[in-house]
Amino acid sequence: MVKVNAIALVSPLNHPIIVRSFSLSDHLKYNYVAHTSLDVIEERIALGPKFMDCYLGHLYSLEDVAVYGYVTPTRIKIILALELADAVVRDADVVAIFKAVHTAYHESMSNPFLRLNTMVDFTTDPSSLLNMQTKEWKGLEQRIDNIGRAIGSLPPEPTS
Repeated sequence: MVKVNAIALVSPLNHPIIVRSFSLSDHLKYNYVAHTSLDVIEERIALGPKFMDCYLGHLYSLEDVAVYGYVTPTRIKIILALELADAVVRDADVVAIFKAVHTAYHESMSNPFLRLNTMVDFTTDPSSLLNMQTKEWKGLEQRIDNIGRAIGSLPPEPTS
């Protein structure tokens, strides 16, 4: 089973949109992983048509994590930090997680109320919307947490 330690979304201008760590103590570590992944992603994109698929595959391994990359058609970079394990990680499982995160991002950006009262040009860099900390933007965090729960990286939400 694939255990995701963190999910990061990075804007086309390489500003973090969200870095969601599924462990309490390693948030800074996964910010570092997300930023170091950008160099590898830019190299893969620069290689041209051979690597024009959205899924970039395994980027690198660091200590106890394997880092995978995905670039959307709008140049949003999605980075997964998976726990290193002895078991083989199937690309189909990783691609399914990427597609779920991409869908969550798309649904959040499609929220018509997200842009209310904003004077910021978010067409080139959506990270400015996250800095506003509006309740509408919290939907992305909730969607990513739901993905984490579905794949077992977060405990189930307590029922009341």
